Amino acid sequence: MLEKTVRINYLFDFYQALLTPKQRDYMEKYYLRDYSLGEIAENAQVSRQAIYDNIKRTETMLESYEETLNLYEKFKQRMSLIKQTEEYLEEENYEKVRTSIQQLKELD
Repeated sequence: MLEKTVRINYLFDFYQALLTPKQRDYMEKYYLRDYSLGEIAENAQVSRQAIYDNIKRTETMLESYEETLNLYEKFKQRMSLIKQTEEYLEEENYEKVRTSIQQLKELD
């Protein structure tokens, strides 16, 4: 569950501009501020089920955006390469540093 939450948080960070204000509000309250479905429903004056359905649809949309744009996947690859490059720098293995930097450039 934690892994899914982390993924959705990243997807929300990358794609929130593509969401409606209501979708952004519900996702922010649920995932970032840790509101319960009941709390969000009470504030929005709608049913708990309506909030749940909206959040699930929005999660599906975020996953669809990721399938098309791959921003999160590229971010993870970059972070992995940066970590690897830092390790090579500590080892003073400059040839591998150059290779890692080239791989980073090729991700764009």
